[in-house]
Amino acid sequence: MFNPDPSAKPVNTKLPKDVIMMVEKNNLVMAIKTLAADENISMDEAKSRIDAYETQLKVKQQQKLNTIASKQGIPNQAISFDREQEEEEPGPLVKNRVKTTKQSQGFKGLQDGVDSQLNDLGYKKPLLPYWLKRLLVIAVLMIGIFWILWRVFG
Repeated sequence: MFNPDPSAKPVNTKLPKDVIMMVEKNNLVMAIKTLAADENISMDEAKSRIDAYETQLKVKQQQKLNTIASKQGIPNQAISFDREQEEEEPGPLVKNRVKTTKQSQGFKGLQDGVDSQLNDLGYKKPLLPYWLKRLLVIAVLMIGIFWILWRVFG
């Protein structure tokens, strides 16, 4: 084909695979630098090519999502990339706990707070705590061993 401007380099629209991988992993800075170094083009040209690839990729993803949505009966507006996310105004901050005073601080206050949280979750405390069960087992074993040794040597 005839090229009217022989000084202009042919535009290669296809990106190298390593640059494509960088773009898909959102490592855009490295992708731009790599593309500019590999093809000896300016950073602006590399950025414009990568931006074009990104928009092409988003269009393909949107088309795939639209086909899936149409098969499932989901409206296209529900999955659009183009629309801005509506920011909801956060309501006034409501505290449901009052700051503790000097008298209620300490271990007892901490224990009461933990107990109230567990009660809110519906947790029932066991009759004997786990550490007490373990101590009882150790004490019974020691008494049993002492009794056996007393009968043998006594």
